Amino acid sequence: MTTAPLAVDRALGGVSARELAVTYGTPLFVVDLDQLDLEIDRFLRACAPRGIGVAYAGKAFLCAAFAEHLAATPLRLDVCSLGELLTAERGGFPAGRMYFHGCGKTDEELQAIVDRRVAFDVIDNREELERLAAIASPSAPVDVMLRLNTGIEAHTHAFVRTGGENTKFGIARDRLPHTLTRLAQLPQLRLIGLHAHIGSQISEVAPFVTNLDELAAAGRIALEHGFAVEELICGGGIAVAEGPDALAAGLAERAAGLPFRLAIEPGRALVARAGSSLYRVMAVKNQGRRRFVVVDGGLADNPRPLLYGARHHPEVLAAAKLGPDEPATLAGRSCENDELGDYVLPRDLAAGDLVALRTTGAYTYSMAGNYNRFGRPPVVFVRDGHHRRAVRGESADEVVRLDVV
Repeated sequence: MTTAPLAVDRALGGVSARELAVTYGTPLFVVDLDQLDLEIDRFLRACAPRGIGVAYAGKAFLCAAFAEHLAATPLRLDVCSLGELLTAERGGFPAGRMYFHGCGKTDEELQAIVDRRVAFDVIDNREELERLAAIASPSAPVDVMLRLNTGIEAHTHAFVRTGGENTKFGIARDRLPHTLTRLAQLPQLRLIGLHAHIGSQISEVAPFVTNLDELAAAGRIALEHGFAVEELICGGGIAVAEGPDALAAGLAERAAGLPFRLAIEPGRALVARAGSSLYRVMAVKNQGRRRFVVVDGGLADNPRPLLYGARHHPEVLAAAKLGPDEPATLAGRSCENDELGDYVLPRDLAAGDLVALRTTGAYTYSMAGNYNRFGRPPVVFVRDGHHRRAVRGESADEVVRLDVV
């Protein structure tokens, strides 16, 4: 018996979407390593000649196999939990190229910093400074940076804005002299730099340059207090569509003559384009004037559309029939109105067809959960027509493995 040919049969990273769906099931998180390497190369080419260091923000997406891949690049890695640190360690990422972020570190995380499982800590608040100092030894000082809230508010969604008086992150500018005075009394902590991150999905260079101005001013104050500050980390957050070239050029021009090295820490801009979420259509239904295309993912594996209106380009990868494009709402299968977006999709799209949301590499799998007790999807790496599993999907038994009865 022969199978009727599909109207469309497309690939991800050179691998047939049907083959991926049959092999691993859906929903499926697919990372194209060729695209990832291309984005990494773009950032390194833009930044390295200008003396700007690049770190990957692990919160965007991280698994052990991904950390192993990054370890073969010149990138540093920013982690912000013991879980992210352990993930990176299992992937063989060098401790000397990692540093620890976070505005509420646990005792275990601070001990990991003292134990040199990372190169340095980025201190977010006075309480953290005191707690770290209490367990560090003057005979083996811990390298630290101070995270500053420079007061720069980027024009982006409130949920991803991390600078200005309406955010919880960093030490306020007017508290810096007091904090430096206290640091001078703590020989067990050695200040090596300053950090400030103002938000995400920022489409202009100007806020980054202004942020650098504030960091540089703070760096001069630190030098006046006798600290050998060497580096200013200007955060990440450049919008995916903008790319690194204008950002690197703008920062380098403004930094001319400064006695500090510069660094940035993109996450989304490095991994977003490399990721795709592959779904199977479960149902197509009309409700009044609206057409809903229900897929087998949604809120549990990609909460971003509901959290802050994120949009991802949909692409039909396998379908028996297409027809003309017509308005449709792509929706998940959870017990919420987890609409993934209003799009135009083929009129004849039907149950069993495969649809991918593109550019989902950042803050989808890393924010996935078990709402409705759905299991998190598997993660697969593709490259040049080949594929391999990077993370197993969660079965129903694994979802309940921690329950106590």
